[in-house]
Amino acid sequence: MTLAIVHTRAGLGLEAPEVQVEVHLANGLPGVTLVGLPETAVKESRERVRSALVNAGFDYPLRRITLNLAPADLPKEGGRFDLPIALGLLLASGQLPPDALQATESVGELALDGRLRPVHGVLPLAMATRRAGRRLIVPRANADEAALAGDLEVLPADHLLEVVGHLLGRGPIAPHRLSRPPEASVALPDLAEVRGQHQARRALEVAAAGSHNLLLAGPPGTGKTMLASRLPGILPPLTDEEALEVAAVRSVSGLPLAAEWGRRPFRSPHHTASAVALVGGGAKPRPGEISLAHHGVLFLDELPEFSRHVLEVMREPMESGRIHIARASHERRYPARFMLVAAMNPCPCGHLGDPRQACHCTAAQIQRYQARLSGPLLDRIDLQVEVPALPPEQLTAAAESEPSAAVRARVVAARERQLARGALNAHLAGRELEAACGLAAAERAWLAGVLERLKLSARAYHRVLRVALTLADLAGEPKPVREQLIEAVGYRQLDRLLKG
Repeated sequence: MTLAIVHTRAGLGLEAPEVQVEVHLANGLPGVTLVGLPETAVKESRERVRSALVNAGFDYPLRRITLNLAPADLPKEGGRFDLPIALGLLLASGQLPPDALQATESVGELALDGRLRPVHGVLPLAMATRRAGRRLIVPRANADEAALAGDLEVLPADHLLEVVGHLLGRGPIAPHRLSRPPEASVALPDLAEVRGQHQARRALEVAAAGSHNLLLAGPPGTGKTMLASRLPGILPPLTDEEALEVAAVRSVSGLPLAAEWGRRPFRSPHHTASAVALVGGGAKPRPGEISLAHHGVLFLDELPEFSRHVLEVMREPMESGRIHIARASHERRYPARFMLVAAMNPCPCGHLGDPRQACHCTAAQIQRYQARLSGPLLDRIDLQVEVPALPPEQLTAAAESEPSAAVRARVVAARERQLARGALNAHLAGRELEAACGLAAAERAWLAGVLERLKLSARAYHRVLRVALTLADLAGEPKPVREQLIEAVGYRQLDRLLKG
């Protein structure tokens, strides 16, 4: 047999399109031609595969070798194609039987002595292999990750010799199974540790219940970061499908999976982060912080310190829940359904409206500082809450606040009501939102007057409705009432929060 075809997969973001490694041996001067849009690391596989085969004791065919990675217009990158190319050469040269790789896919980088090295992005590849109904050969270091895909026969190996021995029936490889389901190893911080701040705690609960964006504004040291870090603890656990989506993003980013499995992400980039670091991109596009926070929380501390350009690139993903990155030779789509939680001081020195210390900023300095946040961005933040300085008696009080478990129970119940309607409140479109709220004529007239006085936009109007609906869900009521509309409108008055 002088022609062999081996199945594997490329990595394009969270997609893993099938690639056929076609190997043809022909008469002529010995040499290797590799085609199919390979990048540098793939081209170098020729030398890695040659050394691995020779050092493992196999015959390297001294013929004219043509390697085609099909489809030809799909970019190929990384060392993941080493093992499929080596197996294709063994098939084409007759050192493996023609049907040895039937219904089998493989992936892995080869060392010069034939050892298998792990590669990034195995989980999306394993999920695609499972859907195709094939088994998967992977480096042993990737076995646990591949097994997360579920009903998939995963065959782990440390060396090329193990793979060939299995395919020849001399040393079968036992399918890999997880010894136990992965679970998060570190406990989440508890909301019971937060003293006072009842309005901010209430806003945190509302944000968790409806997946709303939240802005915490107040002087330094009032607990804004502490509150934000407690948000994952009152969110419901990820479903199996959501956990796989989160793990897939971490997989293609080269991050460990087991320690954070099933836990909602909490990402907190520094304010010096670039737009590419935040939304993703680069010469070889990779997920950014908004995708790593998918199904979780993106916390931006010191919000006005971020570059305005960096903040503006988040506006579209905040609405759509995904990011599309286009480059001259690359195109990627990543999920980005996250909750934005931001914290900021009211002025450069941080003490505007602080009874403990006088503010020394000029009016011009305050205006420039607050102007770093655009109106369209603030329009997309549903809840804008003041976090004031606490009096000493509240800080030193011995009694603890309500624990996260009790708050989470209410959040879960509210989310169940929303999912029964079809979507979380923050994701409801205009028509579905209006139908779910079902406001009476009197309530509509009252709300129209409030919007006119506060000069709120149409987007802000819908966000007020979404928050009011979440308040109704937390109260176990079918429709928002006047009191809940008043509370929802109160979360939109940023000027009052910042200027005191």
